[in-house]
Amino acid sequence: MSNDKNVGAGLPHSYKLSDYDYSFPKELIALRPLKRRDSSRLLVVDRSDGEIMHKSFTDLTFYLKKNDALILNNTKVLPVSLTGVLDNGKAVNILILEKIDAVTAKCLVKPAKKFKKGAKIFFENKKIATVLEEYPSKVLDFSCHIDDLLKDQGSMPLPPYIKRDADKSDFSTYQTVYAKEEGAVAAPTAGLHFTKDILTGISKVGVNIDYVTLHVGYGTFKPVREEDIRQHKMHSEKFNVSEKTIDLIERTRKNSGKILAAGTTSCRVLETIAKNNVGTGPCACPYGIKGDRRGSPLQGETNLFIYPPYKFKLTDMLLTNFHLPKTTLLMLVAAFCGYDLMMKAYKEAVENRYRLFSYGDAMLII
Repeated sequence: MSNDKNVGAGLPHSYKLSDYDYSFPKELIALRPLKRRDSSRLLVVDRSDGEIMHKSFTDLTFYLKKNDALILNNTKVLPVSLTGVLDNGKAVNILILEKIDAVTAKCLVKPAKKFKKGAKIFFENKKIATVLEEYPSKVLDFSCHIDDLLKDQGSMPLPPYIKRDADKSDFSTYQTVYAKEEGAVAAPTAGLHFTKDILTGISKVGVNIDYVTLHVGYGTFKPVREEDIRQHKMHSEKFNVSEKTIDLIERTRKNSGKILAAGTTSCRVLETIAKNNVGTGPCACPYGIKGDRRGSPLQGETNLFIYPPYKFKLTDMLLTNFHLPKTTLLMLVAAFCGYDLMMKAYKEAVENRYRLFSYGDAMLII
C-alpha cells in the first residue's frame, strides 16, 4: 500500500477503502452464540424506499413467497485448529489451510517467526510435525494422517476477532444445521441462524430450498490494504453447483420468483455462475444464465470480488451477518444494498446494539 496520504483522495466512495470504515463498541462483538439459533435479531433493509425495520430472525418467512428460492451454502467446517509445543515447551497454534496429501499440508502457524525449515512441533500422543517449507506458506509434514490428528486433537477454527479458545460447544454452534460437504475453515455465518423448524416453515410457504457449496477459506479474513480497493487481489475459494440447482434457478425466474442468497458465499457462487454463463433452457438468456450446460463449469474456483457498482444478476435478496470494517464482505453488501443505505443501516445497528459478526445478529436486504 502506498504511503502517500493523498492516495484515494479523488476516488468515489465505491472505490475508496477508508470509506468502508465504521466504529463500534468492542463489546458488541458476539463471542458466543445465543442459546437458540433462531432467536437473533434481524435488521431488514428495504432498498425500494430505504426503510429500515427491526425484526426477529423468525420473521424471515414473512419476506418470502411461493415460487421464491432460498439458496444455502452447505459447506462443512473442519476442526482444523491445532495446538502444539516446541521443544522449548512454548505453545504454538496451527491452522490447516490445505492438505497436499494425507500427511502434508499448507498451514498458518503462529507465532510464524518461530518456524524455520526443519523445526519440529510436538502434539499429544507423541505426534510430530516438521516444517518442510517456510515461504510463501508454511508446509508441515506430519508423523500421522492429518485427518486422524484432527479427529483426535483438532478444534474449530474460530475467527481471529473472537478472543477466546474454541471449546466443545463450537463443534455444533459454529456449523450450520445443513452442513454436508467438508472443506471449509470458516463457517458461512448467515446460515448459522437457521434451524430445521425454520427451514420446514419456509418450505411450507412454497419456497424452494436448495444448496450450493463454497468452501470458505481463511482468505475471507484477509484485510484489504490498498486504498483503491480495485487493486486488492481477491482470494480464491472452491465451489460446486449441481445441475439440479441450475434448474431451480431457471424455474424460479420463469415463475417470477425471487432468489434469496443466504450469505455472501452463496451470493458469490450465484454471481459466479451467472458471470460464467452456466445454464440452458428457454428462459436462460434474460436472466443471466445462458449457454449450453454440457461442458460448462459447474465447479471450480472463484475469486469474484464484488463491490459497487456491481450489477447483480441472480441475487434478488441477501441475508447476511454484520461484517468487519474495510472487508471485501462489507463491500459486497454495499454493492447490493447501496453504499449510503448500508452505512445508514450499520449506524442504526450499532446504535441499537445489535450483536456483531460471526456469532451475531443478521440483516436481510430486500
